Amino acid sequence: MHLTSFQLDAAITAIRAVLPLEYPADAILRRFFKENAALGAHDRAFIAESVFGVLRHRFFLESLVPRSTPRALVLAHLVKFEGMNLRELASLTNETEIKWLADIKAIHVSSRSLPVQAEFPEWLMEKLQQFMPDEQILALGLSLQKPAPLDLRVNTFLAKREQVLELLKNDGFDAETTPYSPCGIRINGKPAINRHPLFLAGKIEVQDEGSQLLGYLLAPKRGEMVVDFCAGAGGKSLLLGALMNSKGRLYAFDVSEKRLENLKPRFKRSGLSNLHAQRIAHENDSKVKRLAGKIDRVLVDAPCSGLGTLRRNPDLKWRQSPQSIEELKTKQAGILSAAAHLLKPGGRLVYATCSFLPEENQAIVTEFLSQHPEFFLLNCSELLSQQKIPLDTGEFLQLFPAQHQTDGFFAAALGRKDMAQVE
Repeated sequence: MHLTSFQLDAAITAIRAVLPLEYPADAILRRFFKENAALGAHDRAFIAESVFGVLRHRFFLESLVPRSTPRALVLAHLVKFEGMNLRELASLTNETEIKWLADIKAIHVSSRSLPVQAEFPEWLMEKLQQFMPDEQILALGLSLQKPAPLDLRVNTFLAKREQVLELLKNDGFDAETTPYSPCGIRINGKPAINRHPLFLAGKIEVQDEGSQLLGYLLAPKRGEMVVDFCAGAGGKSLLLGALMNSKGRLYAFDVSEKRLENLKPRFKRSGLSNLHAQRIAHENDSKVKRLAGKIDRVLVDAPCSGLGTLRRNPDLKWRQSPQSIEELKTKQAGILSAAAHLLKPGGRLVYATCSFLPEENQAIVTEFLSQHPEFFLLNCSELLSQQKIPLDTGEFLQLFPAQHQTDGFFAAALGRKDMAQVE
């Protein structure tokens, strides 16, 4: 691509706005594009790539440049990770810059320390080293620096995966079925899918394959009472509704009015009629309590550090801290305990996060089981195999980008003993 000084300046201004990292990078970028409405599609794409590129490789870039100014970081990123040659930048830079950019081009990432290669801050390195050898940490870090593919979920209530795949291929998309999820399609490249007729008709939704698998782990049946406890904008709720073939009753609870508002247009497109979205004030809201002991299946996609989504949200590793993880653990334990009250004997609960830290995952589940003898652990690999999904990560579902090409997800499936088992 031919880089203009306008594009370079715009990318630098965008980085300057994002880097204090007081708010999520994608939200700041959205606001930046709103305030600069005259930017064309190519300019926006270049700016977004540059911002996320710098965030993905920030440690390495800061270890290279003489002063970590937004300009230096953008230029170093273009030369090191976008393969831009110095001749292309000659008219946009001065001699001093060209000199250090030439030095940077020659430096290998592998010559740097492990935290810099893996792009993990010190606090996160300390946590990872408690349960992972260094070579695994490096592999995890490198896999999280790659951009995520675009995964779609076919709404099986309205369409069949084979038909959708054929239509997408006919429209020139480089698309294939996902290896694990029975309703997933993976698209290479970064096409805008939200204007496609299939999307507008509610036949496809954007959803990571790992997230899709949580629905198959819960495996709700037609006619059951099901709760999505932390529904967010409802991607998993819509999947559960489709798996239930819109029969039965599905509650989508969330504390955020805004997130549930975002669910409305998606719900409308989906063709489902069994979904009831409700805002709750907290996990012990009376709307939750009145359903105690009545629910067949509960999904708890708990609020978490989000570290498993660093491919999409590279800013999270600077916006989280040991303190924020401690606060999240308290919240996770409280939510799991409240959600468990909903389950009737013989029911199934799936606890999930998009984190790879055991303290947000296995530790929360183990502690819960020690306090609730009426619950027991189910084997995730066996449950998936019942759904004809060939994925064995052991008793817990544990997904990593390097092995599974999904976000880093964790899930545990719990059963509630029926009265005969208790006695």
